[in-house]
Amino acid sequence: MAYLSPTLNVMLGAAKKTGRLLVRDFGEVEQLQVSMKGTNDFVSAADTKAEQTLYRELKKARPDFGFLLEEGGAEEGRDKDSRWIIDPLDGTTNFLHGIPHFSISIALERMGEIMAGVIYHPVADELYYAEKGIGTYLNDHRLRVSARRRVEESVFATGIPFLGRPAHDRFLAELQTVMAHSAGVRRMGSAALDLAYVAAGRYDGYWERNLSPWDVAAGVLIVREAGGYVSDMDDGRNPVLTGNILATNDYLHKPFGELLRGIGP
Repeated sequence: MAYLSPTLNVMLGAAKKTGRLLVRDFGEVEQLQVSMKGTNDFVSAADTKAEQTLYRELKKARPDFGFLLEEGGAEEGRDKDSRWIIDPLDGTTNFLHGIPHFSISIALERMGEIMAGVIYHPVADELYYAEKGIGTYLNDHRLRVSARRRVEESVFATGIPFLGRPAHDRFLAELQTVMAHSAGVRRMGSAALDLAYVAAGRYDGYWERNLSPWDVAAGVLIVREAGGYVSDMDDGRNPVLTGNILATNDYLHKPFGELLRGIGP
């Protein structure tokens, strides 16, 4: 196991503490599903409570850092070069419906570059983390992306834009094309976990459009430190800014990117 910096240890501790709260609340959601009384309000409260817990733990440890929060928005810190990018509950719809596939995502950004990332799947107790230059780990085990070289032998993950959004029709065209040229497509409902699974070699690649920074910030570093290639759809290097992401291994990135870019607008 690699040396973990004090900052990464803070992130891991905050993720675990928040994860325990979410698992407890998830048990309540499963009970609420039976009666269908107040489920939406309960999940909204759980999401807010998780974000507040992360905020409190990280603020206590690094009081000068800024924040970019899914629920709370942007908060500039005294250290204008450093900020946390946080999604307290990625996979809210899964959580709401009692599906045990959701995650906590925490990234540390310094001067526009992601320096550390944590993605925690609390139900499975799978803690994915990376720090620039130290590699990617799942709990105590080093991760590497898959070594598959052929698109037709590969499994890809994605997300579905909401009906009515501009990207929806394009997504349907992309989905049809990728399904015809690959071994399969999975849509599990958590962008952060999709990226973590690419880092673990479970998926061979992942693509999605119109995401927010907190959806992908931690995952971008986690895939790269596992030996993966992450870009936006036009092969630019900062999908955190563009919200369009393509993550694979080095072998698949060019042919899979060309497949997607070859689809009409």
